[in-house]
Amino acid sequence: QMQLVESGGGLVQPGGSLRLSCKATGGIVTWYYTMTWFRQTPGKEREWVARIFRVSGRADYADSVKGRFTVSRDNAKNTVYLQMNNLEPEDTATYYCAAGSGSEAKWGKGIQVTVSS
Repeated sequence: QMQLVESGGGLVQPGGSLRLSCKATGGIVTWYYTMTWFRQTPGKEREWVARIFRVSGRADYADSVKGRFTVSRDNAKNTVYLQMNNLEPEDTATYYCAAGSGSEAKWGKGIQVTVSS
């Protein structure tokens, strides 16, 4: 069974850092797919945060996180990471990773990140 499992979330103070992980199992190969991080807060639409393109590994970021977040992948571990630095209260959300896009995309269940003093 193909699965994506996020981890590494939690509570952090403003200005702090967290690293989220997205482990793929059951046939999902992270280098084969464009892997994307999204986030969502209650009452708001899901927001695209960052992605790392299949094969090339080129990364792309939303303006709101550019310069603070870094997406990367470890092919040997079949895991994608989101390093989040200089976190702001506005970054508080449930973070999801996805493999692929559109109706064929596979999603994790999400992990909560709370930025608060």
